Amino acid sequence: MGVSYLPAQPDDSHTNLEWLEGISALASHEVNGSIPIRLAVSPRPFALFLIAAAEPRATLPLRGRTMRDASAWILGQLADCGLHTDAFALATHYTIPPHPVGDSAQFDDGATDAFEELAALYSDAAMVLDEVAATTANTSPIRCWPHHFDIATLIEVAPARGDAPPRTISLGMEPGDGYYAEPYFYASMYPPPAADAPRPSLAGGGSWHTREWIGAVLPASDLVVDGQRKQVEVFLHSAVQACSALVRG
Repeated sequence: MGVSYLPAQPDDSHTNLEWLEGISALASHEVNGSIPIRLAVSPRPFALFLIAAAEPRATLPLRGRTMRDASAWILGQLADCGLHTDAFALATHYTIPPHPVGDSAQFDDGATDAFEELAALYSDAAMVLDEVAATTANTSPIRCWPHHFDIATLIEVAPARGDAPPRTISLGMEPGDGYYAEPYFYASMYPPPAADAPRPSLAGGGSWHTREWIGAVLPASDLVVDGQRKQVEVFLHSAVQACSALVRG
């Protein structure tokens, strides 16, 4: 939706998404047709939503559907809302790894537990990051970035000075990547600290990641069954404190 209907922004923020707790879905920015609308996708139930006036107006369950089915449904909804459908494009300016769904295979949400856990992790991340942002100065809005589907906030620890860039912490939840084959909460720093800089211990079961980048991490497999959200909260606050000291040097 952002790529197709919103002015491009230098930081790509026109493409990012917001977690909507009420329907457990990631939603686009609002686009103006005959009415303001948003498009959203939910991990559980695995479905697309068209949202108007902050409420779901139409839903497409994705099980057994293909990308072509989903695209046709979206185009029909956009047309009903007065948008020019020839502007809608699925092309991206970043690479999506090959997947059978991209080659006409049907969507499959049969791994019910995994989809439910993913929804729970996004929910926990959105709520705890919002709480951190409310008590931490100079934080950006909590948004999900579709390049990696990480949901995060950026904290400016120190402003730019002369030619030196601002010192920042990216704080969020990544649903899995080449570093961890599972979701994980993280805090990364810019500029990165020296590899030999002393690093304090982290609360909440967190540890330090040092391969190719240095930051605090808490993989989903290290989360407790009960009290998961509290553990994430403790970890993220500890990570902000530790990373703030490191990034300041």
